[in-house]
Amino acid sequence: MGKTVTKEELQSYIGKETGVSDWFLIDQERINQFADVTADHQFIHVDPVAAAKTPFGTTIAHGFLTLSMLSHLGASSMLSVEGALMGVNYGTDKVRFLSPVKVDSEIRARVKLIDVTEKAGGTRLLVKNEITIEIKDEKHPALVAEWLTMVFLG
Repeated sequence: MGKTVTKEELQSYIGKETGVSDWFLIDQERINQFADVTADHQFIHVDPVAAAKTPFGTTIAHGFLTLSMLSHLGASSMLSVEGALMGVNYGTDKVRFLSPVKVDSEIRARVKLIDVTEKAGGTRLLVKNEITIEIKDEKHPALVAEWLTMVFLG
């Protein structure tokens, strides 16, 4: 779990990095399971022999698999608000897939708070974080997303 701050303190973190997650392995089993769940069995993800003949030289994770890891990776690197009842995914303002995540790569999230907007008379906060998913030992990140979370306050 990331650092917990008060509603008032949250504003002072805008524009600042709030955390970096641990590294997380993306192996072929996880890629195959994601393919099964989404019915996306494109060869580049699930066929190591065919994928070896592509410019990537191996299978790669689905872009949406990498995106779906925001919840897990962000949990340890995003700020929590004291007194929050829950936070729900509100969507994204921007997502860019910059580099493929090759099988057996490790990824992590680097999080920066970029905006907080009070909603519903101050009983909710719309929180926007910039999340960069880095790939271990790679120059370019896998993706950068502006992720929105609606925080319900008690």
